[in-house]
Amino acid sequence: MTTNYFEFYELPETFRPDEAALKSKYYALSREYHPDFHATAPPERQQEILQLATLNTNAYRTLSHPEQRMAYILGQHGLLEEGKQELPADFLMEVMDLNEQLMELEFEPDPAIVARVEHEVDSLSEGLDAGIEPVLAGYAGLPADVRPQALHQVRTYYLKRRYLLRIRESLAKFAARS
Repeated sequence: MTTNYFEFYELPETFRPDEAALKSKYYALSREYHPDFHATAPPERQQEILQLATLNTNAYRTLSHPEQRMAYILGQHGLLEEGKQELPADFLMEVMDLNEQLMELEFEPDPAIVARVEHEVDSLSEGLDAGIEPVLAGYAGLPADVRPQALHQVRTYYLKRRYLLRIRESLAKFAARS
């Protein structure tokens, strides 16, 4: 049985959780499920407490980290299935030039090209962030029938960010060489 982390913490599913409430719930459950407080319990109960303590830790790690939280929410809705991660064609056309510049760097390191590509990736990232922010901020207040559309927007954003992250990782390798 997989437990929904938001339900476990009795919090609404949101991309922008109340950080204080999240931390407070984590600490309260950490005390409640601390193995030392259950040392005299039967072995089955001790095992259950250990599982709940682990669940609490995993839930907090996931929900307190924006990227992991986003992936988690998308995964909960079946939107991050392997092999179904197609990016929009317009985005791929937009980054084709960046990929060509990366290929050039492979053969001929050039700090000026690295700097230019970094700047373009930063601009793309800032545009993506600005575009998705209203969706992330407003998600929790959306009616249930509108949420799937918002989740698809977030999924597209998430996949684009991951793609740009891979470009950044490649750039870092080339920057180290030049």
